[in-house]
Amino acid sequence: MVRTRLALARPFVTAHGTETSREVLLVRVLAADGAEGWGECAAPAQPTYTGEWVDSAEAVLRRFLIPALLAGRHPGVVGHPMAAAALEAAVLHLRLALAGTTLATWAGAVRDRVSCGVAVGIASSVDALVAEVAEHLAVGYSRVKLKVRPGWDVEPTAAVRATWPEVALGVDANGAYRHSDLDGAIAALDRLGLVEIEQPLPAADRVGLAEAVRRLRTPVCLDESVGSVADLETALALGAVGHVNLKPGRVGGIVEALRIHDLARERGVPLWIGGMLDTGVAKSVNVALAALPGVTLPGDLPASRRWFIEDLTDPWEVAADGTMAVRPLGGVHVPNP
Repeated sequence: MVRTRLALARPFVTAHGTETSREVLLVRVLAADGAEGWGECAAPAQPTYTGEWVDSAEAVLRRFLIPALLAGRHPGVVGHPMAAAALEAAVLHLRLALAGTTLATWAGAVRDRVSCGVAVGIASSVDALVAEVAEHLAVGYSRVKLKVRPGWDVEPTAAVRATWPEVALGVDANGAYRHSDLDGAIAALDRLGLVEIEQPLPAADRVGLAEAVRRLRTPVCLDESVGSVADLETALALGAVGHVNLKPGRVGGIVEALRIHDLARERGVPLWIGGMLDTGVAKSVNVALAALPGVTLPGDLPASRRWFIEDLTDPWEVAADGTMAVRPLGGVHVPNP
């Protein structure tokens, strides 16, 4: 395993705080001939997004997941999907490299370029938010997602919508609202012509999310509520899902992500690929999965420079038409491991 810290190109503010750097945990797998596979753990530095964080992920990898892999047995570990996803990605990357193929080909990609959206954190002011969105639209992103929370929601979103009436605009609450907000802030957001409202209620409030789906004109996108294909099956049974934000790291890895993709496609649920503060290592996975046939919406696939002053891989770039090339991971360069 390798740990390093990368400076962010600009502070990223969410409902959980402000981040100015990203501590990255990587898994590296080596073959006898020197070939290597890499996987990136999506866990943040603190357990603010899920119960996982970098230290816990490293501990469970070192004590349980890696020893079980080397012994050829099932680890028997409950939870820790981000740690498991990093190990799975590294092993799969190596196996595919040795087989002379790529993740995109193996998974069934149908495109060589994918549509890119960008997530915008909570700004210092509405004017600052509008200025930041203008920068991203100038790059060519085809969808903008604004982070919202109680007290920072309707006014900033309305300002962006008024400035760009036609842009594909969504919001992401990371479960920050409660049922009573369906008559307040969420109802007001619903009137702004958004492409989706992502995770307006907590992940476990599936009954409330089902009511949101019934009451809102805007599609309700599930993020934290979908940690497995079983979670999506439950949401479908309850009528609690409009769109799905599929994050490979959050659901335990590529194999489970493919199961979720297949179910969403079968049931006609629009789906897109999301990410965290990903380096190019995780980006290679996300972009490959974004090229699958069931991925029908632009994902959170920003250019390397959106997050990092210097990435761990060759930079991932967004073209003027808002797309990114699907390509293999390539070399990984880790500073000061």
